[in-house]
Amino acid sequence: MGYWNPIQTFEENGSHPMPPVTSLSDTVHASLATALTATLPQADADPLLRRSDRADFQANGILALAKKAKANPRELATQVVERVVGGDVIKDIEVSGPGFLNITITDKAITETLAARYADTDRLGVPFAAHPGTTVVDYAQPNVAKEMHVGHLRSAVIGDSLVQLLEFTGENVVRRHHIGDWGTQFGMLIQYLDEHPHELDHKGAEVSGEEAMSNLDRLYKTARKLFDSDEEFKTRARSRVVDLQAGDPKTLAAWQKFVDESKIYFYSVFEKLDMEVRDPDIVGESGYNDMLDETCRLLEESGVAVISDGALCVFFDDIKGPDGNPVPLIVRKSDGGYGYAATDLSALRDRVFNLKATSLLYVVDVRQTLHFKMVFEAARRAGWLSDDVKAHQLAFGTILGADGKPFKTRAGVSVKLEDLLDEAVQRATAVVREKAEKVGLSEDEIEQNGRYVGIGAVKYADLSTSAVRDYKFDLDQMVSLSGDTSVYLQYAYARIQSILRKAGDARPVAHPELELAPAERALGLHLDRFGETVLEVATAYEPHKLAAYLYQLASLLTTFYDQCQVLSPDNPTEVVENRLLLVDLTARTLHKGMGLLGIRTPERL
Repeated sequence: MGYWNPIQTFEENGSHPMPPVTSLSDTVHASLATALTATLPQADADPLLRRSDRADFQANGILALAKKAKANPRELATQVVERVVGGDVIKDIEVSGPGFLNITITDKAITETLAARYADTDRLGVPFAAHPGTTVVDYAQPNVAKEMHVGHLRSAVIGDSLVQLLEFTGENVVRRHHIGDWGTQFGMLIQYLDEHPHELDHKGAEVSGEEAMSNLDRLYKTARKLFDSDEEFKTRARSRVVDLQAGDPKTLAAWQKFVDESKIYFYSVFEKLDMEVRDPDIVGESGYNDMLDETCRLLEESGVAVISDGALCVFFDDIKGPDGNPVPLIVRKSDGGYGYAATDLSALRDRVFNLKATSLLYVVDVRQTLHFKMVFEAARRAGWLSDDVKAHQLAFGTILGADGKPFKTRAGVSVKLEDLLDEAVQRATAVVREKAEKVGLSEDEIEQNGRYVGIGAVKYADLSTSAVRDYKFDLDQMVSLSGDTSVYLQYAYARIQSILRKAGDARPVAHPELELAPAERALGLHLDRFGETVLEVATAYEPHKLAAYLYQLASLLTTFYDQCQVLSPDNPTEVVENRLLLVDLTARTLHKGMGLLGIRTPERL
């Protein structure tokens, strides 16, 4: 299938950046703030504007301002309204209740704003972040010589979406895949490979991910069986761990074979996920070996870490175990070996001081929350994190089965990620095939769209749930054409493309002079929220809110279809053109938004 990047730079597509489109909410906010300042010059002029069901917007800030100024809120609200300069944007302002303002926007302003977004084909009027920095995103962390299972899905999918979102808002993003490529188990594997040197040989020049994993799995199981049953082999294997840590060339060469074989497998899985994983972005545990000793020295010299029972530890007053005693972060073990903390702290130092990161984002299982809490606090004490450099763990919950328990096979083992993705594609392909004849899809299109729909279904189910929450994995629901699913959004996009193909010579053109129907206004006002939604989602690391925005967009589109015909011969040309602009901008917004979630939108479904 190949990976596609939904974000193109201006240099790549040959166009030039357009000025950002001022959203209607920003315009109204500015008008109200100016009127508030004119009414109460000393006040903090925040109208507290929000979207409203009673009008287009509601301003709630006057009550608090009236309380501070010891004024009557309704009288103050009336004074503010008298000073509002609405221009062509504000149609009506109503004082409601104790001093709320209900604001209605003109149809002309809605259409003109949508026309400006439509003209900006690259960004749809989405502004860049005001103060972009450099964020290192740590995600998709598989283990060398081990098969990826369903537990690896969330880190990969959530992390990839955040990379897309942050890059789109102008952030400099450094991707990091902190793979598990170091540790005592490699002594066992290397020793077995040394004694059976052809176990990782390939049958042909081209090796598939499936073959690579089969080789690794077979070798691992055989080596483990020998390790557990043969004391002499166990002794030899343990000595190879020492050789590995000492940098013995022959041992390192054997270790590299396992890493390379694993990467063949990783890449095949990530390609199925339609994710880009680049070799330079993979910096595993081994990448920080040369820093471990210095990390420990700096922590000890600064007094952040102390020796306790021979181990180098960082203690925290507020972190205690079941017995009430402090639980330390062990940086170096009493036998001189390094734990995960040493590696994670070294990686943090590298990202702050070498990569010049201003933000560190770790997309890691919620079960590691305590570990990262201690790592971040140790780094703060050492001066590696500060007000200017922040670290955040985006802790994600568990994927559950239909029984509400962690998703496993009937045999009680974790579901292989490849098996899960293959089944999703098979189910989705069956759904696509049901409608294929009506749409006129070829067999190649059916298979391609089956992949897009299946992988999109898995990603969307994950991303439409708040990361901290667990969710049930239900493929039947995920590939359903109705409800909050990616398929529903993909069909909405494809339906618009069908309308545009049928439009003939009619083209999308804005007609600000036209009065809008209620369904047109609702759809238009929601489209205007896209920019602020993207910025909010990227800032708060909450892709589920973008998924919710897109689902509501598709739902409003469905209502629009029911109430407003686009290509009706009874419609004047101006109405057809205006509605074509509305649906085409909806399609572009769905396409861009789904792309930021890592999901494709087929032209025909």
